[in-house]
Amino acid sequence: QVQLEESGGGLVQAGGSLRLSCAVSGRDFSTCAVGWFRQAPGKEREFVAAISRGGGGTYHTDSVKGRFTISRDNAKNTAYLQMNSLKPGDTAVYYCAAPFYSGTNLYIRSSDYAYWGQGTQVTVSS
Repeated sequence: QVQLEESGGGLVQAGGSLRLSCAVSGRDFSTCAVGWFRQAPGKEREFVAAISRGGGGTYHTDSVKGRFTISRDNAKNTAYLQMNSLKPGDTAVYYCAAPFYSGTNLYIRSSDYAYWGQGTQVTVSS
């Protein structure tokens, strides 16, 4: 069973930065694509960013493009989401996820992901 554990959330002021980490275990991490999603209060879960299993491909949703950067360190079995220029609208629980099978593609739909972490809270104050 693939397991994922997020960390790094917290409370920051608008304009601040956070780096979220996603530790992955249960499979060869180098073959594991990773996605970041978030769920804001009163809203449905939405896609944030994805990285391919090899790390050569990334995609960020328009609302975070230029501010957030997804990356991975295979030696540490960890994926990251660097979040800069945070806005109050970024407030949400952030989840990392892994597909059941990772091809070479990027996965941007929640239905593509089979394994989920329990989430880490990010709160951005005005």
